[in-house]
Amino acid sequence: MPQPNSSNEFSTQFLSFIRQQAKQLRGEDPTPKNLTEWKATRSSIRRQLMKSMGGFPKEHCALEPRILGSFKRDGYRVEKIVFQTFPGVHMTANAYVPDGQGKRPAVLCVHGHWKGAKQDPVVQSRCIGLAKLGFFVLAVDAFGAGERGLGKKLGEYHGEMVASTLWSSGLSLSGLQVYENMRAADYLQSRPEVDPDQLAVTGTSGGGNQTMYAGALEERFKAVIPVCSVGNYQAYLGVACCMCEVVPSALKYTEEWGVLGLVAPRALMVINATRDGIQFSVAEAKKSLAKARDVFAVYNKPGNVRHTVVESTHDYNRPMREAMYGWVTRHLKGEGDGSPIAEPDITPEDREFVRCYPGDSRPDTFVTLPKFAMAKTQEQLVKTSKAPVHREHWESLKMTMDMLLPRALGGFPRRGPIQAKLSPAKADVQEIQFAPEPGITVTAKSKATRGNKRLAIVLDLDKASGALESPIAKALVDESWNVVAADLRATGSTAHKSDSIRRAPDHNTAQWSMWIGRPLLGQWVYDVSRLLDVIDEHAGGLPESVAVIGTGPASMVALAAAAVDDRLTQAATVGGLATYVSGNPYEKQRVGILVPGILRDVGDVAQIASMAAPNRLIVANGVDSQNKPLSLKQMQQRYSFTKAIYELDKQPKRFTIAHDWDAQAIAKAL
Repeated sequence: MPQPNSSNEFSTQFLSFIRQQAKQLRGEDPTPKNLTEWKATRSSIRRQLMKSMGGFPKEHCALEPRILGSFKRDGYRVEKIVFQTFPGVHMTANAYVPDGQGKRPAVLCVHGHWKGAKQDPVVQSRCIGLAKLGFFVLAVDAFGAGERGLGKKLGEYHGEMVASTLWSSGLSLSGLQVYENMRAADYLQSRPEVDPDQLAVTGTSGGGNQTMYAGALEERFKAVIPVCSVGNYQAYLGVACCMCEVVPSALKYTEEWGVLGLVAPRALMVINATRDGIQFSVAEAKKSLAKARDVFAVYNKPGNVRHTVVESTHDYNRPMREAMYGWVTRHLKGEGDGSPIAEPDITPEDREFVRCYPGDSRPDTFVTLPKFAMAKTQEQLVKTSKAPVHREHWESLKMTMDMLLPRALGGFPRRGPIQAKLSPAKADVQEIQFAPEPGITVTAKSKATRGNKRLAIVLDLDKASGALESPIAKALVDESWNVVAADLRATGSTAHKSDSIRRAPDHNTAQWSMWIGRPLLGQWVYDVSRLLDVIDEHAGGLPESVAVIGTGPASMVALAAAAVDDRLTQAATVGGLATYVSGNPYEKQRVGILVPGILRDVGDVAQIASMAAPNRLIVANGVDSQNKPLSLKQMQQRYSFTKAIYELDKQPKRFTIAHDWDAQAIAKAL
């Protein structure tokens, strides 16, 4: 079994594995040889891209736009606008309306990760420049940012655990942004000053990603100008990016060139800076553009794609804006050859002055991103939370869940003989190393007790194999269990050296896993299952009684493992999340336990827990999304579905909801 040669190799092992997986998925994508071939590929990419993003509503709610105020400047006026994108959800926007009569071409300006969002001078500058050149401009705040944050002040970040509230519902922030930008196009076409057939979209950084995806999926945008955002998906693997840039499973069906190709034959200008992050670098962008150009070529429109490189850091500066002005002038006005146009004099406003809701004037009923996510998950729970009323119904439902859960977890690699290395026992502790799949090494530690015939796997994503010394492990040893704790991939000795972003301790490794369509939860469950293989094949076989105990976020690993591997005869969770539903950003949880679409496709925590029936199951000391302890009554409410299933199986005593139990009580009850 190949072994890392240093602790540094252990810390980079997971990233190397992810990159290799991505390379195998998208090693050498062929470009289309003709238009017929491309149209088939195009249809497939569009369909899968929309599915990855969570899909879009079939029916659109009324926009119900309101102008909250306006002010006049030389050559244009600025309106403060809100309009409805989803029922009850309002987008804040500024319209820059040029002086004069007649219909004008329009440009949607989306912001990136600047604290001021649409109010930031970086965004205002291009809006003012475009308005002075005769374009109607709409600048919007993305969901969760600008005036649409959790609080009423500017400067909030809508990524990490804020956007993560969407994952379990199957929605994504990237998808919401695309849909809301489509609604912004609806609004633009509703304005009497706008030529509805001449729309463009542009943005930088995260706004450049919005631009690329909106341009790919919304054909009303005749010109698409992503700035400081185009590279390729594989370049994201190894760096941190915002949750708004993640498209789950995208690498299973395309690379970034395929998304850029969806813009063809419309006009595409990609602008890159020479001194930018690798995921937005000139070199990586050239890889994507080389193949995207082949798509434009099959339409006989090679001149409709252009790459502009600016000597700069990450920005949307004057040379970039002037390049954009020339491109939209050519493709929306039919004037010029697309060469840069000099920028008029511009003076951005104070950020507070251009707000729709200055200060704390935003209504208290304003729908924030987590509250929207909560409403969607609650809608889905109506379909999955009603327990079966008879045994036959449960057997049919369980069969479906048995199929859907592994699929939601990303599927599992084909099993083969497993390599393992067992060290000599020291003070009753033995170290085990094994390769659950090529490129991954898992280290586990085992503590044996004399004459025991019971095995307990203790999972703790923070302590990893160090959980062998945890109170629950010691209590299990006292109860004559043989205990094993492991460094599951990307934890313990294999934890990535720079993984945490704000509230999300596994931010980056969880994101990289989503890109390849293998959520971390599924990979951790597979590690547990392969650990059982090692014990079975290399450590004297599995006893009749095999338990898995998860602490904190690892509770979800324990439940999912017990659901998919029937060799686990008992399971317990301690301090685990009792529901994915949350109206606030998750606190002291892990992104890795949040599986895209799991609540929609399989169910909530209680439904997954029910899949362990009729085996022994203890859920102890549950917490809510804020990591606050739940009362016994609250836990009983959360796990009423699970309780009903154990009663249908006529094994109600095998399921215990425990409140405020210590380690000794849990160990004795197993």
